Amino acid sequence: MARRRRFSSEPFGPTLEKLMNETGVTYRSLADSADLSAGYLNHIVHGNRPVPADDVVERIAAALGVEPEHFREYRLRQITARLEAMPELIDRLYKRLA
Repeated sequence: MARRRRFSSEPFGPTLEKLMNETGVTYRSLADSADLSAGYLNHIVHGNRPVPADDVVERIAAALGVEPEHFREYRLRQITARLEAMPELIDRLYKRLA
């Protein structure tokens, strides 16, 4: 079996589906473990619902045995939250990227 990358570079839905396939977890069993509905998870995987809030991502990650940081959107939210507390860094980064 190939070694799983620590961080996914794919969107949330495909990443979730891939993790479920790799671990053999069904929608129903993941839903039970994460205290969610199987239908809700199905909607997330197929892009019919937005990426869940961080606390839900954390429950899903725990149920799948990965860190929440595995999901790209979770990492982006963490970075955004830290940047919002440092406006001077935002300006420096923007100037560098422009």
